Amino acid sequence: MIRERMILLTVSGACSFMGSFAAWRMMPGAHAADPVSGPVSIGGLPRPGFPDGMDRKFELVARQMMPAVVAVEAVRPPAQGRGKPVEESGSGVLVRLPEVSGIFALTNNHVIAGAPAEQITLSLSDNRVLRPSRVWADPESDIAVLRLDEANLPTAALGDSEGARVGQWVLAFGSPFGLNQTVTHGILSARERGQVSLGSTIRIKDFLQTDAAINPGSSGGPLVDLEGNVIGINTAIASTSGNNTGVSFSIPINRIKRVSRELLRTGSVSRGYLGLQVANTFDPATARNLGLDKHEGALVEAVYPDTPAAIAGLRPGDVVLKLDGRPVNNENHCINLIADLQSGQRVKVEFWRNRQAFVVEALVGDWTQGQARLKTKGQ
Repeated sequence: MIRERMILLTVSGACSFMGSFAAWRMMPGAHAADPVSGPVSIGGLPRPGFPDGMDRKFELVARQMMPAVVAVEAVRPPAQGRGKPVEESGSGVLVRLPEVSGIFALTNNHVIAGAPAEQITLSLSDNRVLRPSRVWADPESDIAVLRLDEANLPTAALGDSEGARVGQWVLAFGSPFGLNQTVTHGILSARERGQVSLGSTIRIKDFLQTDAAINPGSSGGPLVDLEGNVIGINTAIASTSGNNTGVSFSIPINRIKRVSRELLRTGSVSRGYLGLQVANTFDPATARNLGLDKHEGALVEAVYPDTPAAIAGLRPGDVVLKLDGRPVNNENHCINLIADLQSGQRVKVEFWRNRQAFVVEALVGDWTQGQARLKTKGQ
């Protein structure tokens, strides 16, 4: 039997990667008012498809959001100065960030990666074309923040992705296939999706999943709730064809807020480091064989010498169960939890070994410094 493999597409270009999925990039405010009341029947019959007034709610949110949604075009220099410049396209959304003055555009790093600010253009719904004055990017989370010097631009309200509920209605905005100002609808299908492969640079993965139609060109566009609040930035789709199949992924807006805050304050994102490598897969059968009664945790594949994990006594074959009392769901969740730790803090690590649970304390290191030391030792 031949089993067709799923492709994960970071919606912007046309390059694919293989992993638990393969990946391909998808590229090409104000709070909502009270729901608009309107006719609830057509020719005396109930309007099909949605609860009474729901389609008017979609219309209201779309009308509110469209002015803040932008199409993004970026031109980056050819690799090593050879060949032609590379053009990329995607989507973005204009916002105001907490505790920071000015207006910014949020998009994906893979939409603008390597392009200087003067080679990035943003097209608004009123046909204005703007260029950012400065660009910040975090390749590991695939987030980019662009400063705009223009005043009085329309902006979208930022929501709280922690409060996003599976099953709630959402709208997705963007420029699929270069069709600017496109809106689609669906529901929030799942939360905390991370076991997907998006290439070597995107390490922090904690996605909202939706069945709203998202296609190449939609990368960087907002995922919005029915209160008109941005709860995510669309980043990837799972597909066997390269086009929408109803399985799409968005970066939660709360993570974007945290990353943006650090980028604007220091120019980079500080992340915690323990010096262990977790296995890409940890299946139920392996968990059972190790004596665990739940398929949870992250299986340690390697522990690097002279790192916080090694000093704390962790070894390959251990299963990390909790970090500071917080249960570890899977390998990707473990990576995200460690990354969110502050360098210099102490963390309690609960792990499983020889059918017993143990707890040790580790001093968290800095990810960037840790990677630099490992590269130096490898030379």
